[in-house]
Amino acid sequence: MVSLAELTTFLDGGLKTSSIKDYPGAVNGLQLANEGKVERVIAAVDASLSVVEAAAQGGPGLLLVHHGMFWQGAQPVTGAIYQKLKVAMDAGLAIYSSHLPLDIHPEWGNNVLLANAIGVTGLQPFLESKGMAMGLRGDWKGSREELRTQLEKAVGGPVHGCPGGEEQISTVGIVTGGAGSEVAAAAATGVDAFITGEGPHWSFPLAEELGLNVFYAGHYATETFGVKKLAEVLSDRFGLPWEFIDRPTGL
Repeated sequence: MVSLAELTTFLDGGLKTSSIKDYPGAVNGLQLANEGKVERVIAAVDASLSVVEAAAQGGPGLLLVHHGMFWQGAQPVTGAIYQKLKVAMDAGLAIYSSHLPLDIHPEWGNNVLLANAIGVTGLQPFLESKGMAMGLRGDWKGSREELRTQLEKAVGGPVHGCPGGEEQISTVGIVTGGAGSEVAAAAATGVDAFITGEGPHWSFPLAEELGLNVFYAGHYATETFGVKKLAEVLSDRFGLPWEFIDRPTGL
C-alpha cells in the first residue's frame, strides 16, 4: 500500500492544482480522504453514484475523476449524495478530482492525448481564457472524412460533424469537453477544423456561416484520456494496480 498523502502531493504538484483557476464547483484536488492508505487506483470521468459503487469494490483505493462530487455546488447530504459518501467512506475509497488542470496538462491532459491519438503535430496553445490556453492547435493533413475516421477510432464511437469549411484540412484546433460555444473564437484563429466534445445547437449553423469544420466527438468520450493516463502514471510510479470504470453518457 501507498500513503494517500504521498499520492495527493504528487498529483497536486504535477497538475499544478493550486495555481490553475477553474469553475468553483470543480473543487480540484482531494475531495474525500480515507484512513490514509491506498492499495489500488481507479479512474473514471464522473464521480457518479454508479461509479463510486463500482469503485468501492475491492478494498481501499483512490478514485481519480475529471468531474468531481461538487460539480452542482453545495447540496444537502441526502439521497444519492449521502449514498455516494457513505459507500465511499465505508469502503475506504478516497476521491481526487482534476478538471481544467487535467484538460490542459502538457503530458497527461485530455487535449494533448487526443491530439496525439489522431496524429496532430506541431502543437501550440489555442484559445486563451482566464490567462490560460484552453486547448491546442497543430498540423494535420488530409480530408474532412479522414479526420472524422481518425477521431472515431480515437474516441471509440461516432463523431458528429459540421462540414462548414474546406474539404481538405491542414490545421486543427482542439478543446475537449463542452467547448462548442467557442466556434467563433476558434474560427478567428484561422484553423480549418475545430474538435471538441459537444456544443449548443446554434454552434452548428454559426460554424457553417463562419466557414469552419467542427467535429463534436462527445463530451464524455474526449475526456476519458486524462484520467486513464493519471492512473497509469500513478501505477508506474508507485507500483499500484489500476482500472478504468467506463460509464459513457453518449453526450
